[in-house]
Amino acid sequence: MRPDSPALLTDHYELTMLQAAIRAGMHERRCVFETFTRRLPAGRRYGILAGTGRFLEALEKFTFDDQQLAFLEEQRVVDGPTLDYLSDFRFSGSIRGYREGEAFFPHSPVLQVEAPFAEACVLETLLLSILNFDSAVASAASRMTGAAGDRPCLEMGSRRAHEEAAVSAARAAAIAGFAGTSNLEAGRRYGINTIGTSAHAFTLLFNDEVSAFRAQLDSLGLDTTLLVDTYDVEQAVRTAVDLAGTELGAVRLDSGDLVAQAFAVRDLLDTLGNRDTKITVTSDLDEYAIAGLAAAPVDSYGVGTRLVTGSGAPTSSMVYKMVARQDANGDLASVAKRSQGKGSIGGAKHAGRRRDRKGTAIAEAIALDPALLEADDFRPLMHTLVADGEVLPGATGPDGVRAATERHRQSTQELPRAIRRLSEGEPALPTEFLDH
Repeated sequence: MRPDSPALLTDHYELTMLQAAIRAGMHERRCVFETFTRRLPAGRRYGILAGTGRFLEALEKFTFDDQQLAFLEEQRVVDGPTLDYLSDFRFSGSIRGYREGEAFFPHSPVLQVEAPFAEACVLETLLLSILNFDSAVASAASRMTGAAGDRPCLEMGSRRAHEEAAVSAARAAAIAGFAGTSNLEAGRRYGINTIGTSAHAFTLLFNDEVSAFRAQLDSLGLDTTLLVDTYDVEQAVRTAVDLAGTELGAVRLDSGDLVAQAFAVRDLLDTLGNRDTKITVTSDLDEYAIAGLAAAPVDSYGVGTRLVTGSGAPTSSMVYKMVARQDANGDLASVAKRSQGKGSIGGAKHAGRRRDRKGTAIAEAIALDPALLEADDFRPLMHTLVADGEVLPGATGPDGVRAATERHRQSTQELPRAIRRLSEGEPALPTEFLDH
C-alpha cells in the first residue's frame, strides 16, 4: 500500500547527511540548490520540462508520519535527534523555476530551491525522480506531436510501465500536446480526455468478426472505432461498412506495413462511400514512424511503448546541485562543484530567452545579476512557485496540466524550426552565461 506521504521515496544517504548536519549544527544554514541538465540526450535539440506540478503536489504532503519514523528508528537509519527533527518536518523555503511545459536546454536552471540545508537536502531524490521521468516522456511526446502536425496523438502506454509511472506518463504526454490517454486514473486526477474501444481479444471472444463488430456497434454506437486487423483487413473493413454504413466513426490498424495498409484502407473506404470514416494507426510508433506516415492517409496515432520509455532517452539526466550557501554575514555566497566532467557553476541563477525582432528565440541566457536580463529582447523564464513553504495556486491538479499544455504550445512556437528536425544535431539554442 502506497503511503500518503512521499517522504521515504528517497535515498538512504539523504537522511544520513541530514543527521551529520544536525550533529554539526549546520542543518539550518540557508542554501540554494538548482536542478539542471548538463547536456541533452544525443541528437536531441530541446527538452520539455514536466513533472513540476506533480512535485509540488508531493511537496504539500511531504511530512514524516509515525509509521515512517518507526521504520527509520527500527532500522537505525538515523539517531534520536534526527528523528525528533523529522517528526516536525515542514518545508518552509521558496522555490523558483521554469513553468511546466517550458522548453529547456543544457544548464537551464529549471528549478531552484532556497531553504535551510536540512529542508533542501531531503527533497533531492523525490524531485529528481519526478522531473527526470516526466521530462523524458514530455520531451519524447513533443517530438511526436511535432512530427504529427495537425493529426492528434493518443497515449496508450499504460501496460508498458509501472502502474504509477503510467499515470505520470499520460500526464506528461498531455502537456506535450497528446489529445487523449487510455489511462483512466490520469483522466480522473488531471482532467485528461480518455479514449479507447476494444482490443483483439474482444473480436476473438466471438465466433466470427461480424458478431464482434455488431456487439461493439450496438454498445458504443456507430461513431466507434473498429479494430480491423484481427484476421483479414479488407474483409473486416467491408464487414464494418456493411454493419455501420457511412456513419462508421473510424477503423484502427495495429500491425503490418501501416503506410501501405493505410492507403489501401482509405481507397476501400472511399470506394464504399465512407469518405468521413477515419483511420487511426497503432503498433510501436515513435516520432520517426509518425514522420514516415506523414504522407499516408492517417487521421490519428496511438503511441505506447516508445512514449512511456522516452523514445530512447528514458531519463533527462537532471541533477540537483548546491550553488550557494549562507556566509558569516548572512548573505548567500556562491559555491560550485569542480569535479572533472561534473562541474557546476556557482551562484543563484536567473534565466531569460533571448529573441530576435520576429519573436523567434535565439539563445538561452543565464545570469547571476537579473538586471542583465531586463532588456526587451529577453523573456523571463523563472517564476516563483513556492513562497515561504506555501505552494502558489495554478501549478497543480487539472489546472496545472492545462496551463502547462498551453506553455508547451507557446514555448515550442517560439523556438526555431530546427526543433522539428529528427536528424541528429546540436541543441536548437545555445546557452549563454552573461556574467561568466
